Amino acid sequence: MTFQAINPATGRAGASHDLTPAAEIPALLAAGQAAFGAWRRCLLGERASVLRRAGALLRLRKSNLARLMAEEMGKPLAQGVAEAEKCAWVCDFYADGATRFLVPQRVDTEARKSEIRFEPLGLVLAIMPWNFPLWQVFRCAAPALMAGNGMLLKHAPNVPGCALAIQELLEEAGAPEGLFTNLFLDVDQVADVIAAPEVAAVTLTGSTRAGKAVAQVAGAHLKKCVLELGGSDPYVVLEDADLDEAVEACVTGRILNAGQSCIAAKRLIVVDAVREAFTEKLLARLRAEVVGDPLAEATSVGPMARADLRDELARQVEQSVSAGAELLLGGTVPEQPGAWYPVTLLAGVVPGMPAFDEELFGPVAAIVPATDEADAIRLANDSIYGLGGAVFTLDVDRGERIAAEELEAGSCFVNTFVRSDPRLPFGGIKQSGYGRELGTFGIREFVNVKTVYVA
Repeated sequence: MTFQAINPATGRAGASHDLTPAAEIPALLAAGQAAFGAWRRCLLGERASVLRRAGALLRLRKSNLARLMAEEMGKPLAQGVAEAEKCAWVCDFYADGATRFLVPQRVDTEARKSEIRFEPLGLVLAIMPWNFPLWQVFRCAAPALMAGNGMLLKHAPNVPGCALAIQELLEEAGAPEGLFTNLFLDVDQVADVIAAPEVAAVTLTGSTRAGKAVAQVAGAHLKKCVLELGGSDPYVVLEDADLDEAVEACVTGRILNAGQSCIAAKRLIVVDAVREAFTEKLLARLRAEVVGDPLAEATSVGPMARADLRDELARQVEQSVSAGAELLLGGTVPEQPGAWYPVTLLAGVVPGMPAFDEELFGPVAAIVPATDEADAIRLANDSIYGLGGAVFTLDVDRGERIAAEELEAGSCFVNTFVRSDPRLPFGGIKQSGYGRELGTFGIREFVNVKTVYVA
């Protein structure tokens, strides 16, 4: 096996990299452990300086990084630039906020002194996906490194250039050699690395199937893990919604990154009173999307990242249509090189169809009919997933009640699309995983919450 980049717009092979030789892994782990031992003793200000320099380099190189993402996984340039800038934001956020997040907390007891401290754990193995090849890494690396941990990266096989670019950037920013190490690992090697005594914890973003496999290995070795897995986010559109606002949010939430996002707007649950009008507006808006070369400035939807993923999406659409869904737009794989799939709209989607029950990881919007608010909420929660969700209504109090009390998900938004934010915790429930990234909770996932009691 090799880590092979294939341009999804053309199907042409790019750079390839051999797996990290098994015989070299113990030395790399030992180097990481040594780097961690020194890094954990650095003052917070020293760690913050490295992260701030990393943020500055991300901004400086955002155009080149965007081109690399376009060539390796098909992201349109403007979206790649935005991803690099978001990575810089998360670096700055933790550099600026770590003093607040990690300051020891005094607790009044009968002791002379009792406090809670937040100490680093060690090397964190990050198993990351291809869909946001920079952001997924930095959103876990920034807090983990700022807390004093080291990191090992096992990135997706189709984005090797991104993996190498991240390590190079962090080292240029001043991270000690060995503190952040990219490993080109196959699936069989991952279990051995998790089991290694130098590895203290694991974080994975990926499929539910991958999460279960990693959790099983981590559990067998009593290693802490954070899992951000699949999603089938419901967007509930009520009868009093601003339909133009709702359509725009649904399109952005569904089509961004060619729909290849765990928190994409995957099930658009629309009540009967406005479904016809909503569908008409949505169809017109989707037709306006520009599908094309990710290196072209006008492109809003590039190819999917891999042909096998495109083929799986096509199967899900075909089976949903065979089960009774109405195909209003797209749905036909074009006969051309690359991993192309058209912007697609399905209507009349109900439980039992792949478009309802499974995660559709591509530019396919699915309209689910609901009779009223109660029925819409029931359908929204009728899923094995619980990552994100949204509700659209002009009654903000009503929307907040539904988001806060009714929708079963880790992140619930009102009158806008679901997205991650360095300031807010991010993660899911049910088959969408457990643990949290980002915010205060994210930096405290991989620390020893230590009680110190002085009699």
